Amino acid sequence: MKTIIRKAYRNYEKEENWLNEMAAKGLALTDYSWCRYVFSDSQPGEYIYRIELLEYSPAHPISQNYISFMEENRVEHVASYMRWVYFRKKASDGTFDIYSDIDSKTKHYQRINRFWIVLAVAELIVGLSNVCIGIYSILRGHTFYFNLIGGVVCVLLGIGLFALGHPLRKKIKKLKKEKVVIE
Repeated sequence: MKTIIRKAYRNYEKEENWLNEMAAKGLALTDYSWCRYVFSDSQPGEYIYRIELLEYSPAHPISQNYISFMEENRVEHVASYMRWVYFRKKASDGTFDIYSDIDSKTKHYQRINRFWIVLAVAELIVGLSNVCIGIYSILRGHTFYFNLIGGVVCVLLGIGLFALGHPLRKKIKKLKKEKVVIE
């Protein structure tokens, strides 16, 4: 039976935990698109899920090679959305960790942090541009406030996106400290 759940996550680790909880209940992820998860019935605990933000789009040759490498190691590529990929492995095949060392974890968190920062900067640029246009229009005597309101919304969204990266920046800092201690 097919089950569709619409849900939004801003933290990939919480999303990953939720997917593994669903798998433990016997629901296996079979597809994903923006905030839409498609599950099918499976044996409870049959799969372990991992989510990764690739450096390039899944269609890029480097990403294709990486996905093929994962599949050669008995890891199934379930779905892709933008640069995010959803992998699963049979739990009976043992543990499934994509990042087993500090350097690879740090690089992954940095990729995600960069993703949020790029989106935040884009929103801030668009927002501030629209705020300036809106203020200029008001000073010229126009009563059309669309640019000003839209600009403020974009600036607030940009600030929110920047804030989403804060926990990642803390994790990156912590991992770097751990690496120094280990060395």
